Amino acid sequence: MRYSLNALYASQHISKQAVLEHFAREQADRELISSLLPRVDAERSRHPGCGLEKLYWKLAPEGIGRDKFCGIFMELGYGVRPVRRRWRTTFSVFTVFENLIESRLVTGPNQVWQSDTTYIKVGRQWCYLTFIIDVYTREILGYASSRSLRAEANLRALKRALSQVEPHELVGLIHHSDRGRQYHSASYLQLLRRYGIQVSMGQIAQDNAYAERINGIIKAEYIQHWVPQAFAQLKRYTRKAVEHYNRERLHRGLDRQAPRTFLNRWKQQEVQQRKIQVIYSLESPKFMEGNLHKCVSSAQGPICVLSVN
Repeated sequence: MRYSLNALYASQHISKQAVLEHFAREQADRELISSLLPRVDAERSRHPGCGLEKLYWKLAPEGIGRDKFCGIFMELGYGVRPVRRRWRTTFSVFTVFENLIESRLVTGPNQVWQSDTTYIKVGRQWCYLTFIIDVYTREILGYASSRSLRAEANLRALKRALSQVEPHELVGLIHHSDRGRQYHSASYLQLLRRYGIQVSMGQIAQDNAYAERINGIIKAEYIQHWVPQAFAQLKRYTRKAVEHYNRERLHRGLDRQAPRTFLNRWKQQEVQQRKIQVIYSLESPKFMEGNLHKCVSSAQGPICVLSVN
């Protein structure tokens, strides 16, 4: 028995040309995805936990939209599974330091730094990572790895961060952290005061969420995919992750730029072009966001109210 394809097309109210165009588009899509696979694999080797949307903006492929890109590569098994936090790294002590950054305007780098410590499994032992970031640029300025929660690692991270900037750039700087014992150590506080840096501490995790977010990114998007088995490996992987994060990882809050790129462009911008950021947390009263906009309505530059959750 013979069948007429033209009759079949007519019964479905479609033309032969439409069918040919459909198969041509499918073939073009397959060729495009095949050409993208090596680029996706290469980027994932440098940034193993990079999400699909971030990969799309990083690669900027022509001929395919974001949603289609994410859907196809999700089906191909390129989705990233979130990592849950199960370990406590903050053992709070009584503090006399107030939260100085809530609702604060941030107009440039080195005005607010945040720091936090997180855990990571290395072989059969637990190790710890400490990071110090600049809230405005999201750049990791200081970092250190250690086998314990003693304050020495935090002190190394702080010294590394201080070495990245000139002394005059530290004027007015606020160092913000949780209430962990490491940040109450005499040597740590003494170094902050030597440089005239103000000390700020939060009461809850959301008060320190920029640094908390960095912990999750470095662990979940980089180091846990490389599976370090020795402390020396952890140190190498941490350095590798920080370099990629600072130079290449895109941030939606930075107009999809990496921290270093954002900072370099910021230096070249006119004052009225620079972003004004407001640190706004879940603990702020609901009416505060409106008041913040009023306070900065006369300020120069675009305003960005940033939630720290």
